[in-house]
Amino acid sequence: MPDDIVALYRTMLLIRRFEERAAEMYTLGKIGGFCHLYNGQEAVATGAIAALRPDDYVLVYYRDHGHALARGSDPKAVMAELFGKATGLCRGKGGSMHLFDAPRGFLGGYAIVGEHLALAVGVGLAISYRGGDQVAACFFGDGAVNGGMFHEALNLAALWNLPVVFVCENNHFGMGTPIAVAMSRPEHLHEKAEAYGMAHDVVDGMDVLAVRDRVGDAVRRARKDRTPVLIEAKTYRFVGHSMRDPAHGVYRTREELEHEKSRDPIKTFPKLLKEKGLATDEGLAEIDQEVRRIVDDAVAFAEASPVLPPEAIVEDVYA
Repeated sequence: MPDDIVALYRTMLLIRRFEERAAEMYTLGKIGGFCHLYNGQEAVATGAIAALRPDDYVLVYYRDHGHALARGSDPKAVMAELFGKATGLCRGKGGSMHLFDAPRGFLGGYAIVGEHLALAVGVGLAISYRGGDQVAACFFGDGAVNGGMFHEALNLAALWNLPVVFVCENNHFGMGTPIAVAMSRPEHLHEKAEAYGMAHDVVDGMDVLAVRDRVGDAVRRARKDRTPVLIEAKTYRFVGHSMRDPAHGVYRTREELEHEKSRDPIKTFPKLLKEKGLATDEGLAEIDQEVRRIVDDAVAFAEASPVLPPEAIVEDVYA
């Protein structure tokens, strides 16, 4: 449906504009701690989450703002969470790396590299026990593939026939380490699923339609056959590993960065929409204005929101 396709652009643009303001607020000292931006990778979360049903589950790593917005979380509550305010998704207690929105099946961003893959297996096991037909989509970076939990999770998901779709966002760097330095056969990351007899595929993570279609196939397979799938989305982040890391760092050249920006989905997708007659310059400008208003409102809401009182530190503690 054309409207659905235009909506993909709106979601990607919302993520980009939201994070541009988040970076600004971080620089102004409004946001504390670590802050990992998603610029460049918007097509992965947008396309993959568009392939899910509202009752499916999503688990993410620490670069989680875009996934929460793509899942439908209120931008005001997400920004307030970054500000550490009481109106945030987690009452300001989670911050940038620990967004959680249970009503939307968004079961968290997690800061320990790769460890949430085990949680996704647990969610898949719960779905199986209950006889449901939901799917758990688990996003992680290429750096997690070198960790033991990646292999433990894939092994158990395959052994127990669990409906988990593993989505590896391969942006080619684990922090500042190029993938070729840290991983054997880095050009065939998705083929590591072969060791577990698991279906796998690779997709251009800068192409939102390709991501939606390829992950959609994986979701249908997982839902119908109760089997896990590994999808490798080849993408690229235009910013540093975190706000504390310069965009080009010392591990990539400015020329490489500029080359990759020529594939920016925020620029290439509108061209496709216009070529297909699905959008006009005026329509795209209206979307941009609408998105900027949403983000402005989110910042104003976060600024005006209260902080939790000190005694709230002992609330929501379960162990």
